[in-house]
Amino acid sequence: MLAQDEAMPARVEVVPAQEMMPPLKPQYAALLSSAQGEQLRQLRLVIAVIAVCCVALWICGVFDLTRFIEGGPAIAQLASEMVPPDFSRWRHWLKPLVDTLAMSIAGTALAVCLSLPLALLAAPNTTPNVWLAKVVRVLLSAMRSVPEIILGILFVAAVGFGALPGVLALALHSVGMVGKFYAEAIEHVDPKPLEAARAAGGNGFQVIVHAVLPQVLPQLADITIYRWEYHFRASAVLGIVGAGGIGFELMAALRLIHYDQVSAILLTILACVVLVDGLGGALRKALK
Repeated sequence: MLAQDEAMPARVEVVPAQEMMPPLKPQYAALLSSAQGEQLRQLRLVIAVIAVCCVALWICGVFDLTRFIEGGPAIAQLASEMVPPDFSRWRHWLKPLVDTLAMSIAGTALAVCLSLPLALLAAPNTTPNVWLAKVVRVLLSAMRSVPEIILGILFVAAVGFGALPGVLALALHSVGMVGKFYAEAIEHVDPKPLEAARAAGGNGFQVIVHAVLPQVLPQLADITIYRWEYHFRASAVLGIVGAGGIGFELMAALRLIHYDQVSAILLTILACVVLVDGLGGALRKALK
């Protein structure tokens, strides 16, 4: 019996993990509960956003497969008429392309000249009055609420056809957007240089020149270059409403149902956009 008892293995009792772990302190339990609640709120928010997107897609008819199936033959016919592209009139597109580039540069320059003073008035740390900052922010919101193509139609009716209405439309719309970005960059500067400049007796202009602009110039340059890239693409669209540029040639080809020339113009615009984006990227690297 003794030998049999010695041969039998000892029974090991398994203790649940909950009993082995010491109880959490009240403050840690509260932090854990708060983190779990925050994760649950974020999950609910994500689900709500996805639901809203699905409803919007359904309202717009994206889930209507019948329309896509019925439109398939028309799309195939249009694609067959666009291939191969016809570049026979490429010489006639050089001047409109130059006009488009000039419109993008002029619109960006005009937008920057108007946006920087408004941004300084809109930023709470550089504005002379809090109510003035609120008024300027409302003005910037109003400017960016009107699309460029609507402004282009209005300026074409006001000053006639050509590049001028396109430049004015690009600049006026971009003042609202660029001014907003400029104001946000100025608002988040380090306040210590501003306090030092004011303590040294500097006036408002000196504080802006010596304490604010040196901190935000890289950001302002980045925003400006990005906006120039956008202006080149937008100026091509503005030509459709008579605001000059390559878009005017694109609209003429569409009206004459020369889809092979339309595809050629689109490829030309694509090549120019790639070049402009590459140049913008090089400028951003050079300014860092």
